[in-house]
Amino acid sequence: MSIMQISVFLENKPGTLKKMTGVLAANKINMRATSLAETKDFGIARLVVDDAMSAVNTLKEHNFVASLTPVLAIEIPDEAGGLDKLLENFDDAEVNIEYMYAFTGGKNTDHAYMIFRVSDTKAAEAKLNGKGVKILTQEDIESI
Repeated sequence: MSIMQISVFLENKPGTLKKMTGVLAANKINMRATSLAETKDFGIARLVVDDAMSAVNTLKEHNFVASLTPVLAIEIPDEAGGLDKLLENFDDAEVNIEYMYAFTGGKNTDHAYMIFRVSDTKAAEAKLNGKGVKILTQEDIESI
């Protein structure tokens, strides 16, 4: 049930991020979540979009270095303690989180959505299954 995240390597100079978002906009690819990490010379934009395969192919066609990575997308209540309750499930299942980021919005304003990169998404899904954790599919992301 994991979804695909796109990682795009961007030169750390003015206008590079805008070029990437311009390509996505021109091709009607809708970003659901974005995280940007940088170093002195380059950055990594991590994206969750409505159509991951189309987006990664489009970015590559426009000379961006882009790759796909499986991640977990999990719905949580948009309330104080929502993330803490979810992380308790991760702790109980002994699932290590490499990184995470969040987004809100969509049709269901009572929820937020967390993106988690873990070392083994399939094992994490199996461990979290049955604990009341709502793991989203790519189809869920497309409809948000």
